[in-house]
Amino acid sequence: MKYSPKILFVHNALTEFVRIDLQELRKDYDVTERFEKSRLVNTRTLWREVKNHDLVFGWFASWHTFLPLQFAKMLGKPSILVIGGYDVANIPEINYGHQRGGLKKLISRGTIRTATRLVTNSKYSREEIKHNLGFTNGAVRTVYHGVPDRFGDLPRGTREHTALTVGNVDRSNLFRKGHEPFVRAAALLPDVNFVLAGAWKDDAIDHLRRLATANVTFTGRLTDEELSEYYRKASAYVQASTHEGFGMSVAEAMLAGCVPVTTKAGALPEVTGDCGLCIAAADPNEIARGIKHALSYTDASRQSIRNRILEQFPLANRRTQLQELIQQVINDARGHV
Repeated sequence: MKYSPKILFVHNALTEFVRIDLQELRKDYDVTERFEKSRLVNTRTLWREVKNHDLVFGWFASWHTFLPLQFAKMLGKPSILVIGGYDVANIPEINYGHQRGGLKKLISRGTIRTATRLVTNSKYSREEIKHNLGFTNGAVRTVYHGVPDRFGDLPRGTREHTALTVGNVDRSNLFRKGHEPFVRAAALLPDVNFVLAGAWKDDAIDHLRRLATANVTFTGRLTDEELSEYYRKASAYVQASTHEGFGMSVAEAMLAGCVPVTTKAGALPEVTGDCGLCIAAADPNEIARGIKHALSYTDASRQSIRNRILEQFPLANRRTQLQELIQQVINDARGHV
């Protein structure tokens, strides 16, 4: 029987892209999930888990990956760390990013330096890592996310006059994800339904409700099936972000035939290419202009948008590249050529 390497998969939030990696790695390896919900860690148990696995695979450089990667290094085990979000960002104007300073910066940098190999999810993130941490491009491998297709053939005919954006509703996302300007834009297009889909995490929902006109819907947390229905019906998907390491929700919406209306922030241009409309700023007037543009798209144009994601970000590509990288670091650790 062929031996399947044992992987300890460490994360602190089962977001869609983390869940996809976990699911895909389990198709090829014996994977143990370690979901770190607290900074209080049973170090004896963690040491034993790292010792009993061939490789540690971590998502983001922060408190939850610091000890697992330190223990892996002490035990001579290889590690792969995926970075490229809050861990490498430095955006003081929205109070975002571990690289702004303090203990978070020290922990994230210590974790990154400990990893055997580093992976990031876009060319933008690779350049951000180079700029903020000083790592050259050769030290970080870019492996784009794979986007699973849950939609199949697009429905033909007129779509609803709906503009959709997705993300947790919290204070940090009011401007980082553009939720506030999105809600304000609704007043400029009273005949369009504006939908903000995402769990309500703090009092930001109260703030947005005070701003919202009658054509705004706040869904709260949705199941995958419910969210897919919104993707299928919406004409436009808006991502008015100030920082994006990739933009998984944009890619999912494009697969469903939504016209993307996005800023130039982060990796969003890498995802959208020449599809949809790239707005100059996360401004209500710009957002409204983009949505009006999206309402005019034909079925053929929406199919072209879907095809871009199918061709550029297939799930098989990420799976294959991660397989190659895992095998390489395991072989290197065992002294194989």
